[in-house]
Order: sequence, then C-alpha cells, then structure tokens
Amino acid sequence: MIDYLLEVNHLKTYFYGSEKQEIPAVDDVSFQVKQGETLCIVGESGCGKSVTTLSVMKLVQTPPGRYVSGEILFEGRNLLEMNQKEMRNLRCKEISMIFQEPMTALNPVHKIGAQIAEALIINEEIDKKAAHQRAVELLRMVGVPDPVRCADSYPHQLSGGMRQRAMIAMAFSCNPNLLLADEPTTALDVTVQAQILDLIQTLKEQRGMTVVFVTHDLGIVAEIADRVIVMYAGRVVEEAACEQLFASPLHPYTRGLLRCIPRIDDTREILETIEGQVPTPADFPRGCRFHPRCPKAMEICKSVMPEPVDMGNHLVSCHLYPGCGDAAGNSREV
Repeated sequence: MIDYLLEVNHLKTYFYGSEKQEIPAVDDVSFQVKQGETLCIVGESGCGKSVTTLSVMKLVQTPPGRYVSGEILFEGRNLLEMNQKEMRNLRCKEISMIFQEPMTALNPVHKIGAQIAEALIINEEIDKKAAHQRAVELLRMVGVPDPVRCADSYPHQLSGGMRQRAMIAMAFSCNPNLLLADEPTTALDVTVQAQILDLIQTLKEQRGMTVVFVTHDLGIVAEIADRVIVMYAGRVVEEAACEQLFASPLHPYTRGLLRCIPRIDDTREILETIEGQVPTPADFPRGCRFHPRCPKAMEICKSVMPEPVDMGNHLVSCHLYPGCGDAAGNSREV
C-alpha cells in the first residue's frame, strides 16, 4: 500500500556555471504529499520553490542543471529514473503544471484552442475536431466568458486573467492526479486572483486532485493549504499543518514572514521586515543559511547546518531546538 501520492526524498538539483561553479538551487529537500491534500511551498523569491516543482516534472534544463541525488516517488515510481518518453507519457495525464507566467509559457504563434487541443490529441488520442470542441468546453469550464472567441485568439490578445484561465484549462485537460501550481496568481489583481484560487479549489474538489501550490503570499496559504513547507536558500526550514504553522511558528524565518503581514487588528504604525535579502545560490553562507539575517543567531549557526527535528508533527531545522545541533550528533559542518 502506498501511503503518499508524492514523496520527495533528499532531492538535490544543482546548476553548473562557468569555471565549474556549483549552484545548489535545491539542496537536500524532502517532503511528502497525501492523496487529495493541498501542500503549499512558501518562501521569498530565490529560495528554490520553482526549481523544486520543475524537478518533479523533470523540466529542469540539463545542462546547465543536474539532478545530483535523491529520489522523486510518484505512486511509488521514481521519476528521476524514467527516460524522456516515459515522462512525456506521465505529464498532463497524471501530473500537470500551471506555470508562473502564462505569457511566456504559452506559445505566442499558436492560438489558445490549438495549444489546449494539442495536449488532448497527444494524450487522449482523439482527432483535431473533437479536441478543439473539448478545448472550448474546457475554457467554458474555467469561466472564460466567450470560450469560442478565446480559443480562436492568440495569447497576446487576452488579458492576464484570461491567459491564466487558459493555462488552467490546459493543466486540467487530461484529469491529472497531481497538479503543480507555480505562483499561478502572480501579477494578477486581487479580484482576478480570488477568482483563480476559487476555480482551482473547485476543480480540485470536483476531481479529487492533489495540489502542490507554490507561493510567497501567506494570505493565499491560510486560505487553501492543508500543510505548509517553508523554504529558505534551497532548503526546507519548517513544515507543519497550516493551522499549526500560523498559530505556533518555530523557525525565526517563518516568524519573520508572518510578522510582515498586516492584520485587521494591527496597531503597528510600521510593518516589520526581515533585514537583508536571500543569498544567491552561488554564494550561500556557511552553517545555517539564514544566520546573517537571523535575530536569534548563535555562534554554532555560523558553522553547523541544522538538521530537521520533529517537535510533534512539526518539523523545524534550527539550533534553537534540541536535536538540530551538534549535541544530538546529527548536524553536519559545511
């Protein structure tokens, strides 16, 4: 019996630049997703969220990227051991993805209907006429006001919200079991954003899908997540159920992110911020990668990477907690 639909174990996805420079974009990341669950991956830009989801789809360009080690198990099958033909058969049918920016993900020289129909022709083995009719039906399903006109339009002729709906229609076209959504509401106004989120939630519930949702917006996380993973500088620093994470954040980075959010009952005149910025993967600091920005940093944080420890169904990687550091014998110097 398979307990999880998706398991990512100790995944390392590195990029290699000039002069053999090693860039650890995703560095020893592990998590699991249950059937029907919504898992949100959060963190600032540059923390490795998008590369993690692209790794699950095996869409990291190689070279310069490379899957250095680890495994990605989907229904017990290791995706990293599959060849390109096997992955093509899996994509869209069983695993689908909504990309971050539809204007660059959609082909500008092909009409929307033809791009959705192409996925249906390849995966469902139906003729062009039937595929086009299905494409129009899918556009209607995702709330496009005039699906026939939309299907006959090029991406640049549509608004950002309509392009994003077209991407969702394409992602849902073959009824996948797992949906990866990489910041699908980025650059959309709040009204359209709410519509897109409601649409994804509705389709998920109707079809019993599992969703991995990447975002930096904790307001979205509070609305849709069952569990949350917080990433920083290519590593998972905290993981917990959504309510537990918001009620009792453990890692200083998570606390900092939550303090940046305005609240209705807020009496602060100025919102708090996290000083500094995420380091580039080519120049990660030694030890805990958050220590240069951390108000709780200790001497050990500068030299020893903390390992995850379970604080009661709540994983955290921080030397503030017993079991993460040298005393437990399960940290490593870097």
